[in-house]
Amino acid sequence: MAANRKLLILAGDGIGPEVMGQVKQVINWMDGHSAVSFDVDEDLVGGCAYDKHGTPLADATMDKAMKADAVLLGAVGGPKWEKLPFASQPERGLLRLRKDMELFANLRPAIVFDALADASTLKRDLVAGLDILIIRELTGGVYFGEPRGITQLPNGERRGVNTQVYDTHEIVRIGRVAFELARKRDGRLCSVEKANVMESGVLWREEITKLHAAEYSDVKLSHMYADNCAMQLVRAPKQFDVIVTDNLFGDVLSDCAAMLTGSLGMLPSASLGAADATGRRKALYEPVHGSAPDIAGTNKANPLATILSYAMMLRYSFDLASEADLLEAAVRDVLDAGYRTADIMQDGKKLLTCTDMGAAVVEAMAKRGK
Repeated sequence: MAANRKLLILAGDGIGPEVMGQVKQVINWMDGHSAVSFDVDEDLVGGCAYDKHGTPLADATMDKAMKADAVLLGAVGGPKWEKLPFASQPERGLLRLRKDMELFANLRPAIVFDALADASTLKRDLVAGLDILIIRELTGGVYFGEPRGITQLPNGERRGVNTQVYDTHEIVRIGRVAFELARKRDGRLCSVEKANVMESGVLWREEITKLHAAEYSDVKLSHMYADNCAMQLVRAPKQFDVIVTDNLFGDVLSDCAAMLTGSLGMLPSASLGAADATGRRKALYEPVHGSAPDIAGTNKANPLATILSYAMMLRYSFDLASEADLLEAAVRDVLDAGYRTADIMQDGKKLLTCTDMGAAVVEAMAKRGK
């Protein structure tokens, strides 16, 4: 791969710099032992960006993100910035990245590594071997619909309004992503909405059904109401392969699926934009966990979600499937060897620091890469 592929690293706040430091170990190893090489730039996002620039995302940083082939983000936020005005809070930096890069498809895998099956709150037989991919529409729906706001009513009460709204093109484009990815997996897609009580859900179901008939009849399509899907995720999660849903339900269901795996510290994510004429998509990769300010600076954080986010980047942005496979296998190796960070610690296992876990993954890659 050409060395001029541009990667922008935004480590962010809290444990972000610590977990991102372990990804840098992986990047450096791959740079020296394979054909994978990047031009890596780093910048600020979130609270640290506000402290330096007075905004959670500087325009110059946004410009770098738009020009990068992929962006890798750590985490944003913390108590230090909780009392800032809404527009200046650290999370607004992340939301601006998603909005300006037009990242409409959020990919959230929920994979249970065999070594961690007992860490789930569900019984082992329900989650062992679990491998679900939830695809959430990220730029539409109730989080962005208009009208919205809080208004004062003549009777002295207040009214809060948010509008759930989707147009055909928004549903079709997220549907295409979901069908394409289902084709590459087990060939099953479950589309989730609330068509029984919401007109937006009726439209969603109709458009997904039409797209399936026109372009993806080889994929097995099913439909499910969101409340039933939440129940099924904790009753029999292995019935699912790929789930596609809207912004609100995707937010809820992906967090539900996340806890099936036992720890947020193990979960990566990707947010993708539309493909351009060359097939390139703007893309942002980040761990699901937050900034964990309570353990920031203690070297206790679990870096595996961020490392696995980098593996997703290799796979989805650069078509480097073998390198992604190598990295994911290395993570599996360190878990099978009994290495744990505090969040996934079990009796009889070896507790590692954040730095040591990063080094263990690199060592496992080296062993496999021989």
